Amino acid sequence: QISLLVGFISVNNYPWTDNSAYSYFQIVTMCDLVMILFFYIIHIFRIYRKLTCVSWPLAEFLHYLIGTILLLIASIVAASKSYNLSGLVVGATFGFLATILCVLSIWSSYKVSCITQSTSK
Repeated sequence: QISLLVGFISVNNYPWTDNSAYSYFQIVTMCDLVMILFFYIIHIFRIYRKLTCVSWPLAEFLHYLIGTILLLIASIVAASKSYNLSGLVVGATFGFLATILCVLSIWSSYKVSCITQSTSK
Protein backbone atom coordinates (compact mmCIF):
# COMPACT_ATOMS: atom_id res chain seq x y z
CA GLN A 1 0.00 0.00 0.00
CA ILE A 2 1.47 3.20 -1.21
CA SER A 3 -0.51 5.26 1.31
CA LEU A 4 1.30 3.55 4.20
CA LEU A 5 4.65 4.28 2.60
CA VAL A 6 3.77 7.94 1.91
CA GLY A 7 2.51 8.37 5.49
CA PHE A 8 5.71 6.84 6.89
CA ILE A 9 7.98 8.96 4.69
CA SER A 10 6.18 12.20 5.46
CA VAL A 11 6.37 11.60 9.21
CA ASN A 12 9.93 10.31 9.03
CA ASN A 13 11.25 13.33 7.10
CA TYR A 14 9.64 15.97 9.29
CA PRO A 15 11.45 17.24 12.40
CA TRP A 16 9.32 17.11 15.52
CA THR A 17 9.73 17.49 19.24
CA ASP A 18 7.45 14.77 20.69
CA ASN A 19 9.17 11.59 19.58
CA SER A 20 6.92 8.91 21.11
CA ALA A 21 3.70 9.54 19.17
CA TYR A 22 5.42 9.60 15.81
CA SER A 23 7.64 6.65 16.62
CA TYR A 24 4.50 4.64 17.30
CA PHE A 25 3.03 5.81 13.97
CA GLN A 26 6.22 4.82 12.14
CA ILE A 27 6.37 1.40 13.79
CA VAL A 28 2.73 0.62 13.03
CA THR A 29 2.97 1.74 9.39
CA MET A 30 6.18 -0.17 8.73
CA CYS A 31 4.96 -3.36 10.44
CA ASP A 32 1.69 -3.18 8.53
CA LEU A 33 3.52 -2.58 5.25
CA VAL A 34 5.90 -5.50 5.87
CA MET A 35 3.01 -7.83 6.68
CA ILE A 36 1.10 -6.76 3.55
CA LEU A 37 4.19 -7.45 1.46
CA PHE A 38 4.56 -10.81 3.23
CA PHE A 39 1.03 -11.82 2.21
CA TYR A 40 1.62 -10.58 -1.35
CA ILE A 41 4.71 -12.78 -1.58
CA ILE A 42 2.71 -15.71 -0.17
CA HIS A 43 0.15 -15.24 -2.94
CA ILE A 44 2.59 -14.47 -5.76
CA PHE A 45 4.74 -17.55 -5.17
CA ARG A 46 1.70 -19.67 -4.17
CA ILE A 47 3.31 -20.71 -0.92
CA TYR A 48 -0.15 -21.20 0.57
CA ARG A 49 -0.49 -24.38 -1.51
CA LYS A 50 2.57 -25.92 0.14
CA LEU A 51 1.74 -24.86 3.70
CA THR A 52 -1.71 -26.31 4.17
CA CYS A 53 -1.47 -26.39 7.96
CA VAL A 54 -2.19 -22.64 8.06
CA SER A 55 -5.59 -21.20 7.23
CA TRP A 56 -4.34 -18.40 4.98
CA PRO A 57 -7.69 -16.62 4.52
CA LEU A 58 -8.10 -16.51 8.30
CA ALA A 59 -4.51 -15.37 8.83
CA GLU A 60 -4.92 -12.61 6.25
CA PHE A 61 -8.25 -11.56 7.75
CA LEU A 62 -6.78 -11.37 11.26
CA HIS A 63 -3.75 -9.46 10.00
CA TYR A 64 -5.90 -6.85 8.32
CA LEU A 65 -8.20 -6.59 11.33
CA ILE A 66 -5.41 -6.10 13.88
CA GLY A 67 -3.37 -3.91 11.52
CA THR A 68 -6.37 -1.69 10.79
CA ILE A 69 -7.15 -1.16 14.46
CA LEU A 70 -3.52 -0.31 15.26
CA LEU A 71 -3.28 1.95 12.21
CA LEU A 72 -6.44 3.81 13.21
CA ILE A 73 -5.08 4.36 16.72
CA ALA A 74 -1.72 5.51 15.34
CA SER A 75 -3.39 7.91 12.90
CA ILE A 76 -5.56 9.40 15.64
CA VAL A 77 -2.52 9.88 17.88
CA ALA A 78 -0.50 11.43 15.04
CA ALA A 79 -3.38 13.74 14.08
CA SER A 80 -3.90 14.87 17.66
CA LYS A 81 -0.18 15.63 18.11
CA SER A 82 0.40 17.34 14.74
CA TYR A 83 -0.54 20.91 15.76
CA ASN A 84 -1.00 21.92 12.09
CA LEU A 85 2.54 20.92 11.10
CA SER A 86 2.26 20.14 7.41
CA GLY A 87 4.37 17.00 7.18
CA LEU A 88 2.73 15.43 10.20
CA VAL A 89 -0.76 16.33 9.00
CA VAL A 90 0.04 14.67 5.67
CA GLY A 91 1.28 11.57 7.48
CA ALA A 92 -1.87 11.34 9.60
CA THR A 93 -4.05 11.92 6.52
CA PHE A 94 -2.38 9.11 4.63
CA GLY A 95 -2.68 6.98 7.76
CA PHE A 96 -6.45 7.52 7.74
CA LEU A 97 -6.53 6.78 4.01
CA ALA A 98 -4.61 3.54 4.60
CA THR A 99 -7.08 2.68 7.38
CA ILE A 100 -9.98 3.04 4.95
CA LEU A 101 -8.16 0.91 2.38
CA CYS A 102 -7.45 -1.74 5.02
CA VAL A 103 -11.15 -1.81 5.94
CA LEU A 104 -11.94 -2.41 2.27
CA SER A 105 -9.35 -5.20 2.26
CA ILE A 106 -10.97 -6.75 5.32
CA TRP A 107 -14.34 -6.64 3.60
CA SER A 108 -13.01 -8.15 0.38
CA SER A 109 -11.10 -10.83 2.28
CA TYR A 110 -14.23 -11.71 4.25
CA LYS A 111 -16.35 -11.66 1.12
CA VAL A 112 -14.00 -13.93 -0.81
CA SER A 113 -13.27 -16.42 1.97
CA CYS A 114 -16.56 -16.67 3.85
CA ILE A 115 -19.37 -15.72 1.48
CA THR A 116 -17.91 -17.54 -1.55
CA GLN A 117 -17.37 -20.72 0.47
CA SER A 118 -20.89 -20.66 1.91
CA THR A 119 -22.53 -20.24 -1.52
CA SER A 120 -20.42 -22.97 -3.13
CA LYS A 121 -21.73 -25.67 -0.75
